[in-house]
Amino acid sequence: MITSVAVVGCGWFGLPLAKVLVSQGLKVTGSKRSPQDAEALSADGIAGFALDLEALESEDLSSRAREAITQGLACDALVINIPPGLRRGDNGYLDRLKRLKVLIGTHEYQRIIFISTSGVYPAGGDRSGSGCVEIDAKAHSPGSETLLAAEALFSGANSEGGVSNNHSAGGESNNNCVVVRFAGLIGPKRHPGRFLAGRENVPGGNLAVNMVHLDDCIGAVTSLLKAEGPLSPAYNLCAPLHPTKAEFYQKAATQLGLTPPSFIEGDLAEDKRVDGGLITRELNYRYKFTDPLAMLAHC
Repeated sequence: MITSVAVVGCGWFGLPLAKVLVSQGLKVTGSKRSPQDAEALSADGIAGFALDLEALESEDLSSRAREAITQGLACDALVINIPPGLRRGDNGYLDRLKRLKVLIGTHEYQRIIFISTSGVYPAGGDRSGSGCVEIDAKAHSPGSETLLAAEALFSGANSEGGVSNNHSAGGESNNNCVVVRFAGLIGPKRHPGRFLAGRENVPGGNLAVNMVHLDDCIGAVTSLLKAEGPLSPAYNLCAPLHPTKAEFYQKAATQLGLTPPSFIEGDLAEDKRVDGGLITRELNYRYKFTDPLAMLAHC
């Protein structure tokens, strides 16, 4: 039974997740990059510890700092929530994860939740034609190669196909790591209305969007931590409905009083729809927000 959880990365998703876990009576530790921010977590009942995986490359940890990290990580379950930063040209993601793995050492967890993204699925890459399922993950770009290699660090799977290699019908994870692949994120302080506002002739207006609300990210990960027995090695998190890019971003901009973008159509062969249904079938999880258009009022 899981009674304590360490959340590595108490940011936009990790902090509200940690708060919910505290409210459910779990002992929760959480990491922030600076000692000051880590200490501030105590106001929410979270035992904070400073962990800057980027700085570890250039400085040695003091024995006191290393002990604080070791204690922070010594829980029944671990949630790894480290943003890849690939769109910013960040090439240190895998190195940071490798440093985390060294810090974990030989500690054995009842469950590890590794947060990944739906970027592991290529456009037009679903085998069934009804949406990308977990088995469809494959390296199709430098970024997707990095994401799959990151998943493999903790799942022990083949880095070319991530954890989906033996996932033809759900399957069972071959260790205690579960990868959770978030679709596009939306929620408080993350309103998409400004992303494309005012732009003209944006390509792909007829293609689908794949989104998931923060509340469902928290709800699904909480369900996975509570679940008993073996789980599948990976789960997509994506709302069941897929409005077009034009519908979604025009409504989002209008809601903020901004000039909506205009679009041109794209090649439907490049369409991508992520299927987030496995977690509903296996864990009976029910999405709070099934329609990305309805999410806009909750940002």
